[in-house]
Amino acid sequence: MIEDYNRYHFTKFEYIRYILQGILFVLVLGILFYQSIFGVLFLIPLVLIYLKRKKKLLINDRKWELNQEFRDSIISLSAALNAGYSAENAFEEARKDLKLLYREDSLIMQELSYIIKQIHMNISIEKALYDFGRRTGIEDIINFAEVFATAKRTGGDLIKIIQTSANAISDKIEVKREIITIVTGKKQEANIMKLIPPGILLYLHCFTPGFLTPLYHNLFGVIIMTLLLAIYLGAYLLADKIVSIEV
Repeated sequence: MIEDYNRYHFTKFEYIRYILQGILFVLVLGILFYQSIFGVLFLIPLVLIYLKRKKKLLINDRKWELNQEFRDSIISLSAALNAGYSAENAFEEARKDLKLLYREDSLIMQELSYIIKQIHMNISIEKALYDFGRRTGIEDIINFAEVFATAKRTGGDLIKIIQTSANAISDKIEVKREIITIVTGKKQEANIMKLIPPGILLYLHCFTPGFLTPLYHNLFGVIIMTLLLAIYLGAYLLADKIVSIEV
């Protein structure tokens, strides 16, 4: 069970891996734009920015994974309620069904185990679901918790409400999947475009090294290359933002 899905803690392996990736990125930029160890040292803060961006991507990926698994869980929950189980027992039956789809260490299995544990401790389902939504920050889970609580409190048709919620979440996830499929090609194009400026510099270094000599090891050259690097990094971030679509 994860206390806060808006925070991500690197494992030791991930930390070493992403630190090395960031250092490699900085090393390449420092050599291409400055041809100096001081240029590399000047760009070291970019490693921290890289780690922060990587952490944000991993947080989004984890939430997307949980969102898809949650869709399957409420479908199983709806089936259990249709079979005549009480709301409390329906969560246990849903967990049994999901064992066929997910491993015990998957996000949804851990969360269902925690919800069931709370129910056994006489904590209401509404409160357990509200806590689940608060920790994840996922809109679908928060909305489902609110709808479930309202239905329980007012004595509404819980089965129909859960089925409607499951259908709405499924439709939303399918739309997002289609968008991700469409955007994937554009992301690949953006990644290729990100390599073009460093690629041009590398080409000039290898085949016409004297052409760029005036831009290195002098104040004017450093200012020009720093300006070009800032433009490149800005375009890099803009490309990521353009192909990043939230649904």
